[in-house]
Amino acid sequence: MPRIVRILSIDGGGIRGLIPAMVMAEIEKRTGRHTTELFDIIAGTSTGGVLALGIVKPDADGNPAFSAADGIKLYEEEGGAIFDLPMFQRIRSGGSLSDAKYPSDGVESVLKKHFGDIELKQALRDVIITSYEIERNIPWFFRSARAKTDPAYNFPMWQVARSTSAAPTFFEPSKLDVEGLEDYYALVDGAVFANNPTMCAYVDAKTRYQDSEGVLIVSLGTGELMKRAHYDEAKDWGLIGWVRPIINILMHGVSQTVDYQMKQLLPDIEGGMRQYYRFQTKLTEDTSEMDDTRPETMRSLKLLAEELIHERSADIDRLCGDLLRLIEAENRTV
Repeated sequence: MPRIVRILSIDGGGIRGLIPAMVMAEIEKRTGRHTTELFDIIAGTSTGGVLALGIVKPDADGNPAFSAADGIKLYEEEGGAIFDLPMFQRIRSGGSLSDAKYPSDGVESVLKKHFGDIELKQALRDVIITSYEIERNIPWFFRSARAKTDPAYNFPMWQVARSTSAAPTFFEPSKLDVEGLEDYYALVDGAVFANNPTMCAYVDAKTRYQDSEGVLIVSLGTGELMKRAHYDEAKDWGLIGWVRPIINILMHGVSQTVDYQMKQLLPDIEGGMRQYYRFQTKLTEDTSEMDDTRPETMRSLKLLAEELIHERSADIDRLCGDLLRLIEAENRTV
């Protein structure tokens, strides 16, 4: 049992997952360790869930199949395939009013390609992935720890990734067929209730590791929305006008609320190890959309991530030092 439970949490945010992927790559570079060596629990929502699953996926020899740098390549090379909008779908969806904006073929093809037949129970580290079951109206958590002991909760990683990233209005829900009376689960993006899954991971750690001495949490955001909904415009919005803004408000409101809660629960201790790190940046007008995969937008997202890494370099150094010291301390007690 770890004395200090090390937790990594990754927000949702579509193509903006490029930002936390770059921060993760920087942490791996500075520590010289793979993310699975640095953390005990990795949690993710939506694009963060896809990243988390990629990090804990094993190769044929049982070693990590992907690094954080490979996560960057995923966005750069596959973003266009995931958010591919054929003309027939553009007409059929009517701008997301009558159908999901994107067909599921693109995202499912990419996920099957990268995860293959690997199952959740094979995760190299404990992973928690959020989703929401719309027929039962319940938050849904894919936990690798449970998948290892209960076959009924073990699913192919690609299906878990599809379920956590089924963003309403962007993709149709994920239908997860199961045996028994349940028949199937109808799942949508976990961002509808936990776009920032840090609190979910923290509660899970407190429940499972009751004898631990504390936690060290690293929470990675995908950019803070700066686009404003002005009163003069919003006062005349009806159902159609509110659809897209309310999704953004829910996602960012949840993320900011959880960040506030974690800061209150885990304040800095003078002279002690920092318990909570949050790495977040502010989005610009040209980087706010979750599905904008144009080259110039991808470039802007990378520049935002580079700026964040530069501005928080001292904090990243401190974090890397804390992680390595905790790992060394645990190794000495084994």
